[in-house]
Amino acid sequence: MIYFFWFIFAAVIVDSSYADWHLVWQDEFDGEELNLNYWNYQLGGINFGSHEIEYYTNRTKNIRIENGHLVIDVQIEKYDSYNFTSGRIHGKQAWTYGRFEARACLPSGHQLWPAIWMMPHHSKYGGWAASGEIDIMENKGDHPAIFESTIHYGGKRPYNTHTASGPRNFHNDLSKDFHLYAIEWDPKEIRFFLDNNHFFTANIDRMMWSGKGPNPYTRKGQPFDQPFHWILNVAIGGTYFGPGPYVTPEQAKYWPKSTMEIDYLLVYQ
Repeated sequence: MIYFFWFIFAAVIVDSSYADWHLVWQDEFDGEELNLNYWNYQLGGINFGSHEIEYYTNRTKNIRIENGHLVIDVQIEKYDSYNFTSGRIHGKQAWTYGRFEARACLPSGHQLWPAIWMMPHHSKYGGWAASGEIDIMENKGDHPAIFESTIHYGGKRPYNTHTASGPRNFHNDLSKDFHLYAIEWDPKEIRFFLDNNHFFTANIDRMMWSGKGPNPYTRKGQPFDQPFHWILNVAIGGTYFGPGPYVTPEQAKYWPKSTMEIDYLLVYQ
């Protein structure tokens, strides 16, 4: 499954300065269970200020390895005080700069919120979002042909800011098949790709303070000069969809597809 896409990638970069990149880490999810040398589970109903309405578990009904894929499976069920359960995992390894690839098939349904993203391994510059965040892909499940990519930085909330692609319509239902989501990150910029097509660049070769509140940075490129790790999850509801009301269990019965599958993750440097 990897090799076809690697052939395309190699063909794209063969004449570029990135042709000497080499594979430094991969997870093809080919075992019988999640590799806990690579991953930690996020557990609980933690909304981080975004007012999501799911409870994350480590049960196989929510997150498992199946047919060579990582499957994150949203369930409509009463759990603790929540009406939905899902899965979220955080990588144990982290890298500064490189090419990061995720081949994924997205869910589809009202107020499903799949995300493939990265967070700093250590909050060197302070709490969110002073130490940065890289959102490779965030999708609103109501619109399975559209997603957006964003970097967050600038200072600790509420002094943070962001640079974003905005919602991009790729005119292809991303829940019907696997697609390759990728970034190329170097000291000057972060470039975003879908199926090796470059659609957005975020410039980081600058002072990235928001101009509000305390300045956590001393030079250009901070906070994106530190190691970041993978995060994979499917959230439900929350302020990403506006002020509410949020999806109900009755509405969720009509979700076309409640799973996100990840075929593989690759890191090149």
